[in-house]
Amino acid sequence: MEEVILALVIIGGLFVALPWIIFHYITKWKTASTLTSGDEALLDELYQVAKRLDDRMDTVERLVAADNPDFRPARIVHDREADNQQLAELETLLGKNERTAR
Repeated sequence: MEEVILALVIIGGLFVALPWIIFHYITKWKTASTLTSGDEALLDELYQVAKRLDDRMDTVERLVAADNPDFRPARIVHDREADNQQLAELETLLGKNERTAR
């Protein structure tokens, strides 16, 4: 009799409990990989804050440039050749590091 109960527990564990645990964690994994509405709201708020800070930096740079004609902003601008040259050098260095790591 004990052998039958032991066999039922093992079979129940294999065919019911184990798949249940596996599917439970697969479901948790799939829901965790998506953005929730709270995450999207936070990203939108962070984007708005970044835009306001960028506008403030532009204002500060304009004010400083009005007071000091020798002032040059140190920010990276995507269409300025000097900034693109620094980015190209960085990409070259990163490419060399990737090749040596292989």
